[in-house]
Amino acid sequence: QVQLVESGGGLVQAGGSLRLACEATGRTFSRYAMGWFRQAPGREREFVAAFGRSGRSTSYADSVKGRFTISGDVDKNTVYLQMNSLKPEDTAVYYCAARSGIVRSDPLEYETWGQGTQVIVSS
Repeated sequence: QVQLVESGGGLVQAGGSLRLACEATGRTFSRYAMGWFRQAPGREREFVAAFGRSGRSTSYADSVKGRFTISGDVDKNTVYLQMNSLKPEDTAVYYCAARSGIVRSDPLEYETWGQGTQVIVSS
């Protein structure tokens, strides 16, 4: 079974950039559909971005299209979320997740989760 550990969160000013990393151990992430989700205080966990096995298909939430990019490095067994033009409303805990199957946007469809990394965007 795969285990996931996120890193790269922090405090950034609006308009800035961050790159989150999700290191997979136990199994290669290319066996899974990999997704990024986020959860702000008092809100439900929401879909951000995902790609399918071997990165053949990608999907983004409308709120991040054109600003965020999901990618993977097979050699490092790590999935990234490059976040540009950050806005205060992007503030949340960001989670990496894996599922055995095709890409889905429903967090309930994902079996394995990391512990999350906090992103704070100041105005």
